[in-house]
Amino acid sequence: MSVPKLIGRAAVLTGLLLMLWVGVSANSQDAVWPERGKSSKSNGKLVLDVTHMEDGYVMAGVKKQSKKRLKLRITKGKETLTYDLNNKGEMEVFPLQMGSGKYSVSLFENVSGKKYSQAGKISISPKLTSEDAAFLAPNQYVNYTRLSAAVAKSDELCAGKSGQDAAQAVVNFMKSSFMYDYIRAATVTAGMLPDIDGSFEKRMGICQDLSAITCCLMRVAGVPCKMAIGYADKQYHAWTLIVVDGKEKFFDPTAAISAIAKPRTYTIERMY
Repeated sequence: MSVPKLIGRAAVLTGLLLMLWVGVSANSQDAVWPERGKSSKSNGKLVLDVTHMEDGYVMAGVKKQSKKRLKLRITKGKETLTYDLNNKGEMEVFPLQMGSGKYSVSLFENVSGKKYSQAGKISISPKLTSEDAAFLAPNQYVNYTRLSAAVAKSDELCAGKSGQDAAQAVVNFMKSSFMYDYIRAATVTAGMLPDIDGSFEKRMGICQDLSAITCCLMRVAGVPCKMAIGYADKQYHAWTLIVVDGKEKFFDPTAAISAIAKPRTYTIERMY
């Protein structure tokens, strides 16, 4: 065997060992991992990294730390989504789930009580690589990292699989491995976000946790998955829409584990 071949094989082995050492598998390297880039915009106190907006997301933050509560409002046409934004100056990921076109991203700063004043506004016009691009990456609601246990589990479940096969492997896992967390459900507070890492470790969660975990498992496997929030009959609820071959497949992990009676109608308010 030649020296170059030996060096090449050694490099590959070293790379694999390094990924195992940091807890990241080879398959998850193909997933979308948001990162800051060199293209950014700013206005007032708002900073917006738009380097990867064609991949369905932007990163937002403030120029410097603030003691005031902050809101980020993303608008496209008549659709508006409002998020909490940390006041530490740390950049957070926000999806462009309303597709290609002109968006307005505004920062609002609390002035007193429930009153907010605008502290920055930026317009962007992304042309997405795919209209489902926003549903392949983590964001504030579907929040996971390379080191999340759910990421490693997705690699295990979906190894050698793609599309429908990968989606079915995830659905089967969710149905057989999780319980509904009635204690967490009884202590829900306004603005509480899904907890993928904590719920995955306990193998239990409420509707938004179970839906976010499903999205994580799917997205890491390269299957676009939408976390839908709205109403199941008259109950506020979260579920998922899995995109396979361009078609949406409905999956409600909470109903699948029989934590609730099977709803008859679902009404979507927003998706992440």
